[in-house]
Amino acid sequence: MKLKRHVAVSESGVLFNAATGDSFSVNHLAARIIELLKEGKTEQKIKSILLEEYEVDQESIDTDFFDFISHLKQLNLLESNG
Repeated sequence: MKLKRHVAVSESGVLFNAATGDSFSVNHLAARIIELLKEGKTEQKIKSILLEEYEVDQESIDTDFFDFISHLKQLNLLESNG
């Protein structure tokens, strides 16, 4: 899973879709997920990193990750897998 090439995120947490000109504000956790996706990390690696960096439990990470990825899919910001 990876972000489409035309998607960028600023340090302040603004997600920008250059293909459409749309922009979205994201929280710190979502910005970190985007950063890790751009680095090519797998879903499991991203969750592992988030567990180390934030004081949350596995269930919260799983839920937040799934919710955010679902939102990115709805906005058509992720590459399709094959």
